[in-house]
Amino acid sequence: MKETENIFLTLINQHKAIIHKISKMYMNGAEEQRDLFQEIVLQLWKAYPTFKGNSKFTTWMYRVSLNTALIYFKKDNRKVDKTPLDENIDVIDINESAEREEKLAYLYTAVQELNVIEKALIFLFLENQSHREIAENLGISEINARVKLNRTKEKLQSIIKKNGYEF
Repeated sequence: MKETENIFLTLINQHKAIIHKISKMYMNGAEEQRDLFQEIVLQLWKAYPTFKGNSKFTTWMYRVSLNTALIYFKKDNRKVDKTPLDENIDVIDINESAEREEKLAYLYTAVQELNVIEKALIFLFLENQSHREIAENLGISEINARVKLNRTKEKLQSIIKKNGYEF
């Protein structure tokens, strides 16, 4: 049991950025993001015995993490807070980094206006997933993934323009 736990913790530690990104996509406040992060790790641990290695660990992790975020989001019936995430960003001396972080904050704020499936699509796209991989992770056809992703990107661009963000 201890060996299984160590392997799991090593894998989670190697890929925790995935969980952080999903948490930011679905929750606006830092405390809510931490809560979702913990819930995802808990669900990954509960589901870990079912991981048989038929796919890459990260593919399995995406699926469990996104499903957990969808259920968590729906269960709590959270309302979208459209305030910018500036309070969650550390101030960085380097202008370039600060500007990049500001743009990321605006992106995450705009993403909050998407529905839960659209958030998953954008997340997987930002993770450089192919249309085939997105389809596999969401359990839809590749053509459906391509169409939904294009529509979601257009919707996100519209939200960004509507909110006056500049990229």
